[in-house]
Amino acid sequence: MSDKKHKLKVLTELDKQHFIHPTSSMKQLQEEGPVFLFTEGEGIYLKDIMGRKLMDSLSSLWNVNIGHGRTEMGEAAKEQMNKLAFTSAFNNWSNEPAIRLAAEIANWTPGDLNATFFTSGGSEANDTAFKTVRHYWKIKGHPEKKKIISRRLSYHGLAMGATSATGIKQFNTFTTSIAPDFYYVDSSIESLKDFIEQEGADTIAAFVSEPVQGSGGVNMPPEGYFQKVREICNENGILFISDEVICGFGRTGKNFGIEHYDVIPDIITMAKGITSGYAPLGGMIVSEKIHQELIEKTEGNFWHGYTYSGHPTSAAIGLKNLEIIKEENLIENVQAAGEQMLEGFKWIKEQNSKVKDVRGLGLLGAIEFEKASASTEPIGPNIVAKALDKGLICRSVVYDGQDTLAFAPPFTITKAQMEDMIQIIQESMQDV
Repeated sequence: MSDKKHKLKVLTELDKQHFIHPTSSMKQLQEEGPVFLFTEGEGIYLKDIMGRKLMDSLSSLWNVNIGHGRTEMGEAAKEQMNKLAFTSAFNNWSNEPAIRLAAEIANWTPGDLNATFFTSGGSEANDTAFKTVRHYWKIKGHPEKKKIISRRLSYHGLAMGATSATGIKQFNTFTTSIAPDFYYVDSSIESLKDFIEQEGADTIAAFVSEPVQGSGGVNMPPEGYFQKVREICNENGILFISDEVICGFGRTGKNFGIEHYDVIPDIITMAKGITSGYAPLGGMIVSEKIHQELIEKTEGNFWHGYTYSGHPTSAAIGLKNLEIIKEENLIENVQAAGEQMLEGFKWIKEQNSKVKDVRGLGLLGAIEFEKASASTEPIGPNIVAKALDKGLICRSVVYDGQDTLAFAPPFTITKAQMEDMIQIIQESMQDV
């Protein structure tokens, strides 16, 4: 047995015994071990323990935006760790990287969203927003405004509040009880209006939505949807939270996804793209109006926080990541590569009668097949398996009967690499 095979065998057994994986089949892991054991990454590629190279067309979890293996990110982490790896931000303590990153984020955000509360990731960011909007209405004398509205097929994370806001039933039914005062509407203005009329605006704290639904199938909003949502929220005294965990920091071809719709939310939640996955970091960004009202009306402490809120090393990595995106004009590349990707998807649709729809915004795209019937298995998972054989990682979405392939390649993808990606998808579909 080669050294690589021996190491793989040892690690596989240790994995089965000791590592509980997120959003994975526990039975399959016990029987077969992990599908891939990755050891290296470079650009848009990952390499596993056996030396196999795979194109990462989903940026791992929609997040490795600047690509794998950026040594300057490691250097930024090392420099900060050598000076100050961690210190708390509780009790009015602070640190330079967190301050500078919060200030830099204010340069990226639309409108007057300019104050950030840092978390360890997207789930915590959304939980923070839900707690904050309820606190906000409480200190303004409206404690009854506590309901959170989200959209069906939305994904907002898997902490308790975030799970409860996520409109995908598989995540909700995992537990026997979700948090109270979370409700879902269809992706139509009529559904939102009907809900507000039924429940009463005086009971609703906020509406939360991804600009483009990611994990739910890369679903685009209806024409004019968010403009109408903003009007309805204004008319009814409801705060609007834009969940930019996937869409933020350039993924859609603008700084934030909501900017495509000429709408400014009251709160933005973010994570993934702030560090491109090089360190865990997320946050809630609030408007100047909300920030000032929180300062004026909150008595005593803001009783919410995480150990790693404002983590100095994560903040330093975030700063370096945003610097790279700007200096390398990566959002411009997202726009160009996104157009190429969508044109490629349209070409694929012309070649395949089973393709129902193709869509994309920046480097966030999808190929949707005709929905599987009760007696027909979706074809997406089989295409994913064929693509893996050909060296491409992509993702199948089969929630609620849909049959969709999702894509979100790193911002650094070249024209030639995009051509390779499109060709592999087409060949994989032909095989299936």
